[in-house]
Amino acid sequence: MFQSILMMGGLGIAIGTVLVIASKAFYVYEDPTVVAIDDVLPGANCGGCGYPGCNANAQAIVDGLSGVNSCVAAGEDVAMAIAAIMGVSVSDKEPEFARSGCTYGNAKADLNYTYQGVRDCRAATMLLGGMKVCRIGCLGLGTCVTACQFGALSMGEDGLPKVDQEKCTGCGACEKICPKHIIRLTSVTRRIIREYTKEECITPCQRACPSGINIKEYIRLIKEGDYHGSLQVIKERMPFPTVISRICPALCEFNCRRLLQDESVAINNLKRFVCDYEMNQDKRIQPYKAPASGKKIAMIGGGVEGLSAAFFSARLGHEVTVFETTDRLGGILRVAIARERLSMDVLDWDIQGIVDMGVQMKTGQEAGKDFTIPQLLASGFDAVFTATGGWDSRLARGGVNKADSVFPGAYLLIDLLRSVSDEKIVVDSKKKVVIAGGGIRLPDAVKILRSRGAENIVVVSRKAAKDSSFDAQGIEHLAREGATIIYNTGITRVMGKDQVLTGIEYVDLDTGEKHAIDTDTLIIGSGRFPELVFIPSGNETLENDKKTENQDHDSNEPLMWEGVELQKKPDANREYGLLSKQDVISEYPSAVAAINGGRQAAVAIHHLVYGIEFQNPVKMITKLSVLQDVNSLNHVPLTPRNILDIAVSREARQDKFSTGFSSEIAHEEAGRCLQCGLICYEKPEVV
Repeated sequence: MFQSILMMGGLGIAIGTVLVIASKAFYVYEDPTVVAIDDVLPGANCGGCGYPGCNANAQAIVDGLSGVNSCVAAGEDVAMAIAAIMGVSVSDKEPEFARSGCTYGNAKADLNYTYQGVRDCRAATMLLGGMKVCRIGCLGLGTCVTACQFGALSMGEDGLPKVDQEKCTGCGACEKICPKHIIRLTSVTRRIIREYTKEECITPCQRACPSGINIKEYIRLIKEGDYHGSLQVIKERMPFPTVISRICPALCEFNCRRLLQDESVAINNLKRFVCDYEMNQDKRIQPYKAPASGKKIAMIGGGVEGLSAAFFSARLGHEVTVFETTDRLGGILRVAIARERLSMDVLDWDIQGIVDMGVQMKTGQEAGKDFTIPQLLASGFDAVFTATGGWDSRLARGGVNKADSVFPGAYLLIDLLRSVSDEKIVVDSKKKVVIAGGGIRLPDAVKILRSRGAENIVVVSRKAAKDSSFDAQGIEHLAREGATIIYNTGITRVMGKDQVLTGIEYVDLDTGEKHAIDTDTLIIGSGRFPELVFIPSGNETLENDKKTENQDHDSNEPLMWEGVELQKKPDANREYGLLSKQDVISEYPSAVAAINGGRQAAVAIHHLVYGIEFQNPVKMITKLSVLQDVNSLNHVPLTPRNILDIAVSREARQDKFSTGFSSEIAHEEAGRCLQCGLICYEKPEVV
């Protein structure tokens, strides 16, 4: 008996000792702040914050990797409670919600077969991609509905998911589980910064529009008499809707699917109708914008591209200032288009809409004279974009009698060549020079630079050696002049310190490898300065220098800066770097193309100031993309296109601006739209 008690007691002591040692050895410290935040979070573990659960998000909040309002399943009260625990304030957060991108359910879409398998979209996709002829269409089996933990999704009578925006938290569970990527999270920011991809249901007319306007949606709203909603759809991607409705080349109409049957829908004229409706009401209808970000952006150039970049950046929540050399905004639109085609009151109306979006305009301000890009960055701007235009723009503003230098150390090749015969054109080249491009005038440029003291000249050429503009004798002559040619390369970045250019970065177009060259002068072989986004780089004290608004950079540390090219679409493997086929060499071919250039600039600025990665370009729609389409229409009756009548004099009209279409004709023309999907379209029932 005594032995048993002694044995059990000894065993208990031994086990207790082992447990004490184990508890010390394997003790896991729990941060009380993490525990407190985890207790406040709702415990949904939905993953909408980007982390696998609420505890992981709580740890990320404490580590500064996630915001106090990062929980999409909770409300403002939870964010305020977490902010109180962390001792910080809560900033406004842009709402996100799910939206279906498919128009035609199984009842109206063409089907390959009748599916009778497991009622799950993922299972149906495994069977030849699903039952629909449309390879990207919604399969309508409700997998996204079952994935939603908040009851925000339901299947409609048309067999497509419907979203209750009041219940949707933007967790993204539906987006992650959809095998067709039809349902996605959307917001003002997402709709601006994302390029269209092959996985989206984009109509032929929308793909043809350089600005990517959702054409079928704004036409549908015109048909329903919702002009307010139609204008908001247009202005999602168009800051100059009234101007463009008068001068657009209407590439969308050349791709209208009705051309397979009769005539295209009068897409641009319908845009003109609804835009003139707004002007005649004299009541501005603005698109939505994101909450204030606290970021300050400068746009150099008050033409179409610069104003468009300012418009989209303002809609992304940034504080934007435009610096224009002349005393008038509008660029080429102001001087190069006949007044009978575009009156100045129409242009002024659209520009005022950009001002009303919160953009500040400063005219009579010339880059390199009244300010420099490093000065703007030092004074508190988070990014600067250059949209100074090409040779036509310089002619219009009378700027061809001197050399332009938009950023330190950079000049155009044409100014270098002209400086030989015109002493007013001064190109301040130094000892280390890089020439981008150059063509057949390259030997002349090298000779001029050598005569002015250049010691090291490097030519960056996008061409292969076998495609060079020079024969062996010409290349040998360049070598004797001290010029080195680097083939198959494109400049991707420029770097500087204070008011001095210090180097460029180039990419090998064959291997993708990047290299840097020290230089103090860059000669650009095109008719305009490239579109670059300039941001501070390598300045640890710069944020401290911007504690007060417009406070100058007064640190002893020099201001380091860099200029980064805009993102390119993957038309080919050789598109990276400046002076590619996607870059504008002189002027944009149309105003609507310049507008899209401004949007792409705003996208690049947004990514760079936040340090986030650009959209993966692999699935972006390009001119080379092969997409599913149709080559004939069924059960579509012939209907003539309505002709725009603008011959009526202004005195004979009751309204101030010519709408061309009356409300009745606009509704009739809008009814001709087939409301296309990728391959689906609206067709009357066969009786």
